[in-house]
Amino acid sequence: MAYPLYPLTFEPIFKSMLWGGRRLPEFLGRPAPHPDPVGEAWVLSDVDGNLSAVADGPLAGRSLRELIAEYPGHIFGGAAPTDGRFPLLLKFIDARQELSVQVHPTDEQAVKLHGPDRRGKTEAWVILDACPETSRIYAGFRDGVTGNAFRAAMESKTTPATLHSFAPRPGDCVFLRAGTVHAIGANTLLFEVQQTSDITYRLYDWDRVDAKTGKPRELHVEHGLTCSDFAAGPCHPVTPAANDRPHRSERLVDCEYFALHRHGHHDTFVVGADGHCRVVVGIEGRGHIDWNGHRYPVRPGSVVMLPAVVGACALVPEGPVTVLECGLPG
Repeated sequence: MAYPLYPLTFEPIFKSMLWGGRRLPEFLGRPAPHPDPVGEAWVLSDVDGNLSAVADGPLAGRSLRELIAEYPGHIFGGAAPTDGRFPLLLKFIDARQELSVQVHPTDEQAVKLHGPDRRGKTEAWVILDACPETSRIYAGFRDGVTGNAFRAAMESKTTPATLHSFAPRPGDCVFLRAGTVHAIGANTLLFEVQQTSDITYRLYDWDRVDAKTGKPRELHVEHGLTCSDFAAGPCHPVTPAANDRPHRSERLVDCEYFALHRHGHHDTFVVGADGHCRVVVGIEGRGHIDWNGHRYPVRPGSVVMLPAVVGACALVPEGPVTVLECGLPG
């Protein structure tokens, strides 16, 4: 092979969650790992204890972190992260029940509360499926809610009344800066891109009991209140911005941590970029990525990393296809 790297796919890491459903194994074309509800599938992860492994090709079985250590320039194109980790975590979430009302710290807060090697968590969601009658997204506070009012609501078990919420529709994108209090409502399937961080402060858990322990799950009220941004107000779905491309293309998020775009067409179009690392996520339709005489299938649930050395590639649809493209800023 002319290059040490190629378009890479990774084995999903399934996470059992009490609020999870049954859709993710089938959605990703993998057998269910156990009979418990599966809430999340981590499809690109460099989190300690949850390292993604290459699924196929000459590098099958190698971890993402091993590849970064061996081929940093080939993967990133420029300067690799100083901590040797891939800075983004990609996952699918299947919420059969509501997730807890929660918040994540900023980088500065994560360092202060947990040490110099920890990161905050800014994230974005793209809704893939939702029930019009029962699904809700909770994102940010209603206008005028203060820290004291929110604490009082938690004590009186009226927390949801303080949160801005809306009925999500497939295709909605929600950008959640660190400090935004949020929750995913029941019967919602979505894709998430976030900073590589596993710090979550649970503020309210709908008064439920974990069937395995017979107890409520732990809350993290003081850290959570410290990190909650009460000045930000309601968080609404983003308004996509059109990209200057010959096919349908939208910029959903472009922040200091990641960029997220959505592309769709029934004719061949370009994904990836010369000199930059990109990740292509299939959400509708089928096709394949052509590179160096090989085809890499794209279908709903597919996740294909295009290292910088791979460069721009042709995505060939088999009918109308829609993909997300994630990358580092710049």
